[in-house]
Amino acid sequence: MFTDSKNFKSQQGGLSQQNTIAKGTIFEGDLKSEGDFRIEGIIKGALLTKGKVVIGGTGFIDGSLSCNNADIEGQVKGKIIVNDTLSLRSSANVNGDVQIGKLAVEPGAIFNAQCQMKNAVKELKSEPKVKTDLGVKSEQSA
Repeated sequence: MFTDSKNFKSQQGGLSQQNTIAKGTIFEGDLKSEGDFRIEGIIKGALLTKGKVVIGGTGFIDGSLSCNNADIEGQVKGKIIVNDTLSLRSSANVNGDVQIGKLAVEPGAIFNAQCQMKNAVKELKSEPKVKTDLGVKSEQSA
């Protein structure tokens, strides 16, 4: 009568499974996926996903990365586009051009990048009105 339909759906759906590039693996070319990635090996090319990317301490991307969220412990050299949050752990080493929604950096991380935050530029309101009347009445004689 009662089934655990949530488990069945998560096992069937591709979005819930994590793709892994294992330590010692070198992938040359472009990867495109809808799911999450864990990188412990090396990617020479582009990684494009709508999921989350975790680059472990031995992971390295030499190319470009485009994803919704990224958590970097390893190295990235190239262009990074993260729609939401880029988290740099203390062992992270990032070099290149970065476009992000939010940035979190732990002490010790190396971040040599030209960084642009999406939606970070907000319009300033018109000049603030300066109150010149301080409540002091001056006496004028005619």
